[in-house]
Amino acid sequence: MEDKIMAYGGQAVIEGVMMRGQKGMAVAMRAPDGEIVVHTEKLSGLYNSWVPKVPFLRGSILLWDALGLGMRALTMSANTQSGEDEKLEGPALVGTLALSLAFSIGLFFLVPYGVSKGVEWLGVNVWVAAAIEGFTRLLLLIGYILLIGRMEDIRRVFMYHGAEHKTINAYEAGAELTPESVSRFPLEHPRCGTAFLLTLVLLSILVFSFLHPLPVGWQIAGRLLLLPVLAGIALEIIRWTANNLENPLVRALVIPNLALQRLTTREPDLAMLEVAITSFNEMRKFEAAD
Repeated sequence: MEDKIMAYGGQAVIEGVMMRGQKGMAVAMRAPDGEIVVHTEKLSGLYNSWVPKVPFLRGSILLWDALGLGMRALTMSANTQSGEDEKLEGPALVGTLALSLAFSIGLFFLVPYGVSKGVEWLGVNVWVAAAIEGFTRLLLLIGYILLIGRMEDIRRVFMYHGAEHKTINAYEAGAELTPESVSRFPLEHPRCGTAFLLTLVLLSILVFSFLHPLPVGWQIAGRLLLLPVLAGIALEIIRWTANNLENPLVRALVIPNLALQRLTTREPDLAMLEVAITSFNEMRKFEAAD
């Protein structure tokens, strides 16, 4: 089971799906003419090095690399839809990732902190202010997902997200990988990035509350420095729960993660499932090659 957990991950992109293995990734995209375009790419040696074997350390390092892969997949998919050949790589890719991370950190971590300091300056108890910070962060995450989910393009991305989950669920159940067969499997998957985000937010609510009695400078620095640590812990929690779903307590623990995925997935049509299956099969071919 552990090899399967390590070997496969995925991400929905614009009119397509990326599937990642241990050796390479495959991106299958539905072109404007209706054809499925596939791009395969060998992964860096990072995935076969000692890094994925070190708990907690692998979380933040592999997360950064996965963000880069996801950004390249999104760029490829967007170019396929527009017919452009521009590539986002090198400094441009790093810059885009840095801006995306800065926006995310500012919105989901520093804004809630600012809200908590505001109510604290109004005379609210420091521990109550910490609870308000955590509640605000959780509301921002759910509100942001609900807001972008109203956009037509994002709704289609969420449908491809559902197709990705259904395909992996079908594979792990040993089912035939056809659109009709895969369509019967659930939208939720315990290793989803949405589950990772919710776990990270809940961890931050607990850990950051202990920073509130410290001076302001240490509070801000502590949040920024602890974020990659919490990301590593969140990834280990997701891996552990995915490996122990037969335990009733674990199944109860993952209910919030699976529930939140209902906001980031939609029922895909058969054409979308065909794209996800194509991506998955191409990735498996890459993994089987010498």
